[in-house]
Amino acid sequence: MAYTESHMLPLGTKAPDFSLPDTVSGEIKRFGHCRGTAGTVVLFICNHCPYVIHINGELVRLANLYAEKGIKFVAISSNDVHNHPDDAPDKMRIVAKVLQYPFPYLYDESQEVARAYDAACTPDIYVFDAHDKLYYRGRLDDSRPNNGKPITGKDLSEAIDAMLDGAAPPEVQYPSGGCNIKWKIVL
Repeated sequence: MAYTESHMLPLGTKAPDFSLPDTVSGEIKRFGHCRGTAGTVVLFICNHCPYVIHINGELVRLANLYAEKGIKFVAISSNDVHNHPDDAPDKMRIVAKVLQYPFPYLYDESQEVARAYDAACTPDIYVFDAHDKLYYRGRLDDSRPNNGKPITGKDLSEAIDAMLDGAAPPEVQYPSGGCNIKWKIVL
């Protein structure tokens, strides 16, 4: 797996809509079903990526913490499950239930949603404001597997707090990094 960083979609970009199956409920979810009244965090993750596994607990903690402040989270997996069966929807459902994801875990089989968001890696994190405009895109914090730094969620939580306070987006936004999205090979 190649270490890949976010492409850093331009701030102010309107959240691309989607219509994807939730692997837990079986329902089709659109962006509007998943958005929070104060903002929305869109996560591109997958089951097998060590960078996602490393931060899963913090994502759950932050999603629960900010839910009461009108921020909703939604996770999307766009990996090619033919070549990466650990990321298949039935396994996504198990991971979501075991980790008690407090957010929908959607499957982007066509990979069109990942392309619309210009997602590049897992995790890739996007924060949209109450008007569905991109406010923050980047890393959770500076912790990575085996780098010895504690998982704090600092970068993401500071961005969300600033957004809730009505501040301008953080001037410095570091890209997220992790495994590359496993794109389907088109012949």
